[in-house]
Amino acid sequence: MGIVTTSSETAFPHAAETIYDFVTNPANWPKTYPTSANIGGLPDSLPLKVGDTWTETGPDGDRVFTWHLAIAMRPTLWVFNSVGRLGHDRDGNGGMGGRITVQYHFTRPGRDVTLFTRTMTVEAPKDEPLPDGFFRAVNPAHIDQYHRAIARELG
Repeated sequence: MGIVTTSSETAFPHAAETIYDFVTNPANWPKTYPTSANIGGLPDSLPLKVGDTWTETGPDGDRVFTWHLAIAMRPTLWVFNSVGRLGHDRDGNGGMGGRITVQYHFTRPGRDVTLFTRTMTVEAPKDEPLPDGFFRAVNPAHIDQYHRAIARELG
């Protein structure tokens, strides 16, 4: 099994609940995450609950990721994953075998400061190497760009 992990953290001048509520709503991702263009299949009510699923596609609309919420502990931890054919087409074909786990961790290192850490771990069988384009998508610079966009959206 090949494993790639990227992580980045940013201190925000907002309450942990504010950051948590914004980033754990996948409908906000196209406004903030560089490779997220479309979110589908969200339940009618928020917050999402453990076991909820939704889909995400990138800018080309061809690669679909189906996400499952694994842990929801407001306002400290939120973990979701995609398992199986990662980045498959709309009919469920193609993509690569493996698992992606994304963890959002929120801590309060000081008064009126929330440290938001986003960690993505990709696990893929050695006989299904990750395509070069995938490494661009998991580049920590994307997480930093995402964090800057969150700061912009929260003003």
